[in-house]
Amino acid sequence: MGRLAETTGLSDVQQEIVKTVRAFVVKEVLPVATALEHNDEYPTDIIEGLKELGIFGLVIPEEYGGLGESLLTYALVVEEIARGWMSVSGVINTHFIVAWMLMHHGTDEQKRAYLPRMVDGDVRGAFSMSEPGCGSDVSAITTKARPTGEDAYAITGQKMWVTNGGSANLVAVLVKTDEGAESVYKNMTTFLVEKEPGFGETAPGLTVPGKLGKMGYKGVDTTELVFDGHAIGAGQVLGGAPGRGFYQMMDGVEVGRVNVAARGCGVALRAFELAIDYAQQRETFGKKIAEHQAVLFRLAEMATKVEAAHQMMVRAARAKDQGSRGDLEAGMAKYLASEYCSQVVEDSFRIHGGYGFSAEYEIERLYRDAPMLLIGEGTADIQRMIIGRRLLEDYKLR
Repeated sequence: MGRLAETTGLSDVQQEIVKTVRAFVVKEVLPVATALEHNDEYPTDIIEGLKELGIFGLVIPEEYGGLGESLLTYALVVEEIARGWMSVSGVINTHFIVAWMLMHHGTDEQKRAYLPRMVDGDVRGAFSMSEPGCGSDVSAITTKARPTGEDAYAITGQKMWVTNGGSANLVAVLVKTDEGAESVYKNMTTFLVEKEPGFGETAPGLTVPGKLGKMGYKGVDTTELVFDGHAIGAGQVLGGAPGRGFYQMMDGVEVGRVNVAARGCGVALRAFELAIDYAQQRETFGKKIAEHQAVLFRLAEMATKVEAAHQMMVRAARAKDQGSRGDLEAGMAKYLASEYCSQVVEDSFRIHGGYGFSAEYEIERLYRDAPMLLIGEGTADIQRMIIGRRLLEDYKLR
């Protein structure tokens, strides 16, 4: 490893965790990632290995059997995993967001019921906001939970782009409920929906049609969820009271944006490593292509972007760990890291020349994975909107 993407101020425990995950990625992920990705094959053995390392319970408090680590530790672990294969970090991310929402918004009963089993990986989490007709415009969701009696609801509607939708057995689902509030955002509720892993009818009134075909980000399953009168008790309302779903989901998405930033950092670092290695092997016009100024300048720009994105991601994670409002930092980190990742991967692709277009070379996989980060957990335009609005709050004319 070179000097890029180093993090200062880590404890001995944090350093050991990151070192352990890095070694795991080198040994268990990188050698098989491209083959699994090309076959769109779920990384079962890799996931089992991460479960044994305790990654599924990394941030869950010790009282529930987890390691009780910080968001920063988690983000650095995600960066290492994404450096090996971004899809694996996607499996971890949705699980983490549901655990985070339970930790910060769940009732004591919900925490006791789910968090210990999430540590073991017996309960695997996914979360669902988007629908076929809306993505970033969360207020436009149409899936509804209708009261059917005392302490009971029936959910009807269709959800889209659910990462781990097939493999998860617990899904945090945002729906509309009629709470009589003037604001649409206070008429939304998050339900904790239990289902069987797999496809087809995975619970009464809940169907997972199958995996969606994607350009990249393969291996991990991305699905729809179709609800048709799915019966669910009021005890499955996250936090116990309806009408708080939007704010609970936004808290989850905020830490999810730190995760996406970390993924961007990991993919960009790997793309840079591949480029600088290749540039010192490939010869043109009688010398290594790294000695050509055009390639050298490109490598310099790539390294600078990798470093800048990493440091901003670390800052965003630390801000959230300190209890600060983190929407500005998370938005900036997600925006910069995803944009820079896309640029670094394309530059690596260019350095590889014709071989970059070959499925035999790893950069081809990264080239198809990177675009997902531009839209996941809110598009670049949404991030700019969040950043701009927050700046106007901070710099309001007096």
